[in-house]
Amino acid sequence: MRRMPLSADTAQKLAAHLKVPIEHLMHMPQHILLQKLAEMAEKESSDVGDTKGTSGAEKNQS
Repeated sequence: MRRMPLSADTAQKLAAHLKVPIEHLMHMPQHILLQKLAEMAEKESSDVGDTKGTSGAEKNQS
């Protein structure tokens, strides 16, 4: 099985998200990495959406 081609930045973010050393990412099965990347992206997009929604609501109240 081929190793997952991850950029250094993505590997660091994913390792921090999963709370595992980067070295462990290189030995994870590809299907698990893809699932975890999707979960991380979903969480980040929901966090960004929440932040934008909050700031808009605060502006309307002012």
